[in-house]
Amino acid sequence: MHTPNHGFIEIFWRFLSLGLVSFGGPVAHIGYFQKAFVERWQWLDQQTFMRLTSGCQLLPGPASSQLGFAIGLRAGGIPGALAAFLGFTLPSFLIMAGLAIFAPSDQTWGQIVISALKLTAVVVVADACLTMFKNFCQTPLQRGIAAVALLVILVAPSALMQLAVIVVAGLAGDVPEKSTLSKVNWRHRFAGRPTVALGLFAALFVATPLLLWLGNPLLQAWAGFYQSGSLVFGGGHVVLPLLQQHVGDAVGSEQFLLGYAGAQAIPGPLFTFASFLGAALFGHSPWLGAMVTTLALFLPGFLLVLGFERCWVEAPTNPVYSDVFARINAAVVGLLLAAFMQPVLTSAVAGGVDTAVAIAGLIAVRLFKLPLLWLIAAMIAIAFIRTWLV
Repeated sequence: MHTPNHGFIEIFWRFLSLGLVSFGGPVAHIGYFQKAFVERWQWLDQQTFMRLTSGCQLLPGPASSQLGFAIGLRAGGIPGALAAFLGFTLPSFLIMAGLAIFAPSDQTWGQIVISALKLTAVVVVADACLTMFKNFCQTPLQRGIAAVALLVILVAPSALMQLAVIVVAGLAGDVPEKSTLSKVNWRHRFAGRPTVALGLFAALFVATPLLLWLGNPLLQAWAGFYQSGSLVFGGGHVVLPLLQQHVGDAVGSEQFLLGYAGAQAIPGPLFTFASFLGAALFGHSPWLGAMVTTLALFLPGFLLVLGFERCWVEAPTNPVYSDVFARINAAVVGLLLAAFMQPVLTSAVAGGVDTAVAIAGLIAVRLFKLPLLWLIAAMIAIAFIRTWLV
């Protein structure tokens, strides 16, 4: 049994440091987590990291935030999971709620920094993809699965297709026999905390129609956002139509698009778009509204992580199970490669100079082990120099 060995404050500061610089969306966040918690701080090994990553890909909710929550859970129990969520989400929560409350400012220096951090995300994600490909695509079958997953998602990029790719990869070989399944101590894997978490997830979901019917605006907002967080696969981009359907005309189309554009440009999880909408919906108490909608949207995914994390990590040691996880890991590598190509690469690289800077950054990270903070500083400095030279 894994024993948590990190305190609340330490976990909070580690995740806060990442929440301040994690540009690029969910796949970039996974790259940042891999670099920080596997390679730099060694809080967990690569195999555990990939099992958590694969598991989070199968659940509704914000996959990268769920991964951070799971890492915090492994490091410090439920208090550590809460510290991870608070640290990683707090910067984007404050920015998005503030964007709804105060008039946005369009400052050139801010755009320069954002462009530099997007290039940093390209380097970090490319480095993570190369490392994970090396570790989890060692056989011809695994490399083939990763290649097929990459091609399928590039051709048909959808949340449902991602889920289908992972499931098919797991079944593309020997699967556990019934006799093997009967030997698994499922009661142990779901006893206690997992059962409580899954029961609470189901109870809150069943209660959402009643909360919507009661007529209290805060309860209605909670119910609508909780329902959206329970049903969305594929991350922040997919949750957009669900949230738009829920808020309706209460948030104008221009304001809605302003918030969505802001969520794309800031570090941290895209799901903090809920913070913007909550502040916009409750202009008389915007910070309370932002807190309610943000917690409601994130909570379902976190309850599901509490329910399944033990099952992912304490997977049976039977070789057949190991093969299933190996194939799933290879498929996830392919999904990450596809996400790296679109949208991480296409949204950050706009020409030959950007390409050269990104390649130079990747060489500095892989060959010379340049620390992340130095990489960020170098990218920002290069961005300002390029602006002054133009």
